[in-house]
Formats: sequence, C-alpha cells, structure tokens
Amino acid sequence: MVVLELHGSGGHIIADVTDEQAKLSDLGVGKNFLAPIGKLEEQKMQKYFCKKCEGEFDGSPKIQIEESPNEPVADDLILIERGQYTCHKCDSIIGEYRVFQKKE
Repeated sequence: MVVLELHGSGGHIIADVTDEQAKLSDLGVGKNFLAPIGKLEEQKMQKYFCKKCEGEFDGSPKIQIEESPNEPVADDLILIERGQYTCHKCDSIIGEYRVFQKKE
C-alpha cells in the first residue's frame, strides 16, 4: 500500500492505494488521477481537498452512485457503476469514478 494524492476535476483525495491502483492512476504527467482507479473504499481515503470550498477535510468525501447501468461499453466490457465523490460541506464534485467488469 502507498499513500497518494489523487486528482479529480474539483479537488483531490489523499488515499491508501495498492501498487496496481498507483500504476493505473499515473498517466505520465507528474500527477496521479482518481478516474483510472475506479471506486475507492471509504476507509482508504484519509482526507480530501475541495476546490470550491478551498478547504481540506478529514475523512472521505461522500460517494454518490449516479447509476448502475450494467451496459456493454465494448465487446467484452460492461459498465457496472458510475458515481461521484462529492464534498460534505458544499456538495461540489471532487471527482468521478466508473466500475467495469469483463465478460467471461
């Protein structure tokens, strides 16, 4: 496990992630990003920063499930869940996530 600052469009989250998640989050631009990781577990998130509030908060942001479409997005890939990490104080979006599953 490694602690990383994971960036989203509306702020960032400090979280414990696995080595595999760390590799996924690194897009080669000197920052790590939330989107490629998928859904993080609340207990893995230590704190978050909201750009709108301009503040840092302990614990995890709210996790809001936008939808659970179970829709095919490629030949062997299904979108299982789409959601957002939002600020507890102002409800602004910190970042978004997608959960995929491979067809067998």
